[in-house]
Amino acid sequence: MTDQAAPPAPDVDTSAIQEIARGVYVITDRRVPLVPNIGIVLGDKSALVIDTGMGNANGRAVLEAAKKLAGDRELILTLTHFHPEHGYGADAFKGVAKIIYNKAQAAEFADKGQPYLDMFKGMGPAVAAALADTTLVEADELYDGAEHIIDLGGRTVLLKTWGKAHTRGDQIVFIPDCKVLFTGDLAEEKTFPIFPWFPPDDMDIDGANWLKVLDDCLKLTPVIVVPGHGDIDDEAILTDVRDYITDVAAKVKTAAAAGKSEDEAIADLGPSIRAAHPSWHFPEWIDFAIRYFYAQKA
Repeated sequence: MTDQAAPPAPDVDTSAIQEIARGVYVITDRRVPLVPNIGIVLGDKSALVIDTGMGNANGRAVLEAAKKLAGDRELILTLTHFHPEHGYGADAFKGVAKIIYNKAQAAEFADKGQPYLDMFKGMGPAVAAALADTTLVEADELYDGAEHIIDLGGRTVLLKTWGKAHTRGDQIVFIPDCKVLFTGDLAEEKTFPIFPWFPPDDMDIDGANWLKVLDDCLKLTPVIVVPGHGDIDDEAILTDVRDYITDVAAKVKTAAAAGKSEDEAIADLGPSIRAAHPSWHFPEWIDFAIRYFYAQKA
């Protein structure tokens, strides 16, 4: 388990890039904490970048990698959600690429962008250094509603949101012609799902809707799933996360019905949930999930 008090430098390594389908590239996270999987999708006219990594230096590195692949194509940036490791390198793209995402994400960023920046800077010197020169920037274009299609020239890309789930404005990116799905942190591979349940400061989670999102993603029949963090795989990533959330919710419901307190439920359930997933990363998020579902029953 990684020491969360002092994580290693959250550096995006742009040499860790692979083409996973025709014209679809991923700069992989290499399982470094606070580094996401980053996508670059090429069309005939435009190139879409999906997430930036944390901080201006990472954003600049991703921008340069995108420029090399894109050539003279115009650049577009979208973010899967507002969390710092996914989008707080967007300032490097401002004025160079068109930044597009959904209105709910923009509103959450307006409310929480600076508090999350401050919180993450307190996570150790390496993270603080990565965020030292970060400027928070707004999108150039926002879409309203559940879906938005981007025409890259010769291929289209679907941006889709369901509202509050892991955050208020989670967004998937789906490339229909090759059935590649980028999930952001709605699905991570062999990683306990992140439930950012920090009452009273941040309680914007909807577990039931999260499950609906995962089911709807499965209906897209993706062939390749790029999780927010972890190894690239297929739809098993989605089913694993769905089954985990369903299982934790059911176990908490049973514990609450038996009269157990929140702390008792954590003490009873945490070890068995951890033991059921021995190869998964970041078990500290188990307790947050239990507390979230316990609050729903209370």
